[in-house]
Amino acid sequence: MDWEGLKNENEDIVAWLYLPAVDLSYPVVQADDNEYYLHRTIKKTYNFAGSVFIDSTNAFDFSDCNTIIYGHNMKNGSMFGKLKQMYESKKYKDSKYLWICTPNGKYRYEIFSMQYAKVGSDVYTLFSAHDEQFEAYVKKMAKQSKVDMKALGLGKDDYVVTLSTCTSDESVRFVVQARWV
Repeated sequence: MDWEGLKNENEDIVAWLYLPAVDLSYPVVQADDNEYYLHRTIKKTYNFAGSVFIDSTNAFDFSDCNTIIYGHNMKNGSMFGKLKQMYESKKYKDSKYLWICTPNGKYRYEIFSMQYAKVGSDVYTLFSAHDEQFEAYVKKMAKQSKVDMKALGLGKDDYVVTLSTCTSDESVRFVVQARWV
């Protein structure tokens, strides 16, 4: 990755997300609020599709227990439009991993949960510590998965990314969760 070039294009780019099973590859940005990139490209121009972005309350370096990444579910398959294929077309069988690339390195994450979740559900819980409460959360998310991803050893020391996209029901999101391995 040409991080210097990416940062010159937009200083808000903090990572690159790659999900090989559905050929999803996008820069990830973060702003001071969750509205800014909802309908802005990485070039900061208006576009309904917006950008793939980290929740504004998360640390930019993925050091939180649960880092939430949002992207629109575009009908043409762009943004997170392919995300539901992980479950619906069983693409998880092709690869159960995703990659987060940052200026500090490339990090592989193992998918452990794919589910439909209500807006505001506990899927979106942020934690301040890797404790028993977080461990219970991770195990609960794995149990709620539409598919048993057979992730072994889930626990309080995990770092989770939660990919979230809209569905045709305004009150429901499709969510893919993975832990750093």
